[in-house]
Amino acid sequence: MLSVFKSIPTHMDYKGQKLAEQIFQGIILISAVIGFIYGLIIEQFGWTVYIVLAGFAVSCVLTLPPWPIYRQNPLPWQPVVPESCGEPNQKSQESIKKKKHK
Repeated sequence: MLSVFKSIPTHMDYKGQKLAEQIFQGIILISAVIGFIYGLIIEQFGWTVYIVLAGFAVSCVLTLPPWPIYRQNPLPWQPVVPESCGEPNQKSQESIKKKKHK
């Protein structure tokens, strides 16, 4: 059962985050303008709120899950460099611990 949840991708790259933010803001802005105009025409503020909330719900569905469109530009990570022996690493850590900050 847990393997099903582990297979779901949960990451977004930086360009995907920027795109999601732009889509989110655009939908909220458009729904706010439409809601304001519609509420002004029928003279009911409640409809303005409903339309803005509907725009918020749509934008959440489109931008919160990590859809594949938001994962098209992965970062190129450097390969892992294996350590040859533990002694030099331990000495550098000991010298760091002994330094006092002023």
